[in-house]
Amino acid sequence: MRVQICAVGRLRSGSEKALIDDYSARFDRTGRALGLGPLSLHEVEDKKGGGMAAEAMLLDKIIPAGAFTVVMDERGAVQSSPIFAQNLADWRDAGRGDVAFVIGGADGIDPALRAKADYALSFGAMVWPHMLVRVMLCEQLYRAANILAGGPYHRA
Repeated sequence: MRVQICAVGRLRSGSEKALIDDYSARFDRTGRALGLGPLSLHEVEDKKGGGMAAEAMLLDKIIPAGAFTVVMDERGAVQSSPIFAQNLADWRDAGRGDVAFVIGGADGIDPALRAKADYALSFGAMVWPHMLVRVMLCEQLYRAANILAGGPYHRA
């Protein structure tokens, strides 16, 4: 199952990019034998300032057809890393070719796009900067693959 991160905003070089690249490479190595990956990042920018609705239209264009769509949203499900790993395995085992994790802009995800999603996931009640959400998501994807592979990375 291919894993897509579909996000508003462009990732610049720097510490976040280095972490995303590192965790993405780890996920791809670990996930390959599990039928997970590759992981790819797709970015959009609303240069016309159309707000959430315009961002939703741009995001909708880059979400692969038929993908299981997961919006990253503070109102979503909060779950442990092992449960997230199991969800990822369940989506894969259900025959999904793609899973798309959607990260909105500064104002969040348009309600219409959120309503179309298959699942909403939260990293807690706090609001996180969008670039850090990307890093945390990449780390959790690697952690999930490691849990599914029986690796030592997750010690909880």
